[in-house]
Amino acid sequence: MSNINRKSKAMSEAKCVKTRQVFPQDTNHHHTMFGGTLMANIDEIAAITAMKHAGQPVVTASTDSVDFLRPITTGDILSYEAMVSYAGTSSMEICVQIVIDDVYNNERHLAALSFLTFVALDNEGKPTTVPDVYPETDVEKWFHESAPQRVARRKERRSESKKTIEYLSKVRHIEK
Repeated sequence: MSNINRKSKAMSEAKCVKTRQVFPQDTNHHHTMFGGTLMANIDEIAAITAMKHAGQPVVTASTDSVDFLRPITTGDILSYEAMVSYAGTSSMEICVQIVIDDVYNNERHLAALSFLTFVALDNEGKPTTVPDVYPETDVEKWFHESAPQRVARRKERRSESKKTIEYLSKVRHIEK
């Protein structure tokens, strides 16, 4: 891992917002947004946020969760609001809030919430150090302070996945 001076950045420094309208081609026969389309947009905005924070290329290490909270329908205007909620040594947890902007009634509704993990890479494609991150607003503080529990669950899930991969490589003769 590259050794660079690990500075701290405010969570707001890398925050990104992407706004899009949902069109018929983005929806299924129920006229609700395809989950895969939503997830592609989440991954894109999260990667941009991670790159801005790290100042380096990044790769998606995991999509930790995508919670669908309310239907997203044709015509809805969505704001994907992404921030670095936690930074480890070379990894970053990115939180993406997907908000329906009801421009006719001047209301906003949380439609989905997602957490992803990205790893910063140096010029040789190896993990490299990222700046620490600190919150400034009450919302940022909540996400930052609740991050250690998500990190612990992520490590536990990753350990379980490794065991499953080892098992499958034995019974199915699949290369790791």
